[in-house]
Amino acid sequence: MEVPKSSAAEIPDIAPAKNVFGVGQPATEEQIAAIDIDVMPDGRGLPEGSGTYAEGEELYETICAACHGSDMMGVAELGAPRLIGGRGTLASDAPVKTVESYWPYASTFFDYTHRAMPMTEPGSLSADEVYAISAYVLGKAGITSTEPDSVMDAAAMAEVEMPNADGFVSDPRPDVGEE
Repeated sequence: MEVPKSSAAEIPDIAPAKNVFGVGQPATEEQIAAIDIDVMPDGRGLPEGSGTYAEGEELYETICAACHGSDMMGVAELGAPRLIGGRGTLASDAPVKTVESYWPYASTFFDYTHRAMPMTEPGSLSADEVYAISAYVLGKAGITSTEPDSVMDAAAMAEVEMPNADGFVSDPRPDVGEE
């Protein structure tokens, strides 16, 4: 079996100072749009869609419980953290960081879930599914309603007040200030 040879001789002249490296290609508008899904703390960027607590309960059991447990207490062997509980523990000797106790914005929960879950197929959940799962998890955490027909959408998500919203300090650097 022949050892692969470098293709460096086939690459045209490169000019690192001009950001010309002779590899890759510009991203298309479609490729950019596919990953342009960031959500801001105030809810800017949340997509259209909605989901209910009841829909979220069904989706959670089907998609999330295998890793996070049917009780949302996580499955340590998988490295999947618990999602609820832990309020008041962050300043203790045994802090419990959960969606409920640590995260300052509900939109952060949406953004992370939309990008990274489920672990077996990150980014595969629709906005409606993420809204429904968010409604269920936030409801079980006692942050939002547990009424089966309660709806989570962009407007409702932006209004959620997380228990640890005031648990962080603002960033004083002038280059990251408000727009």
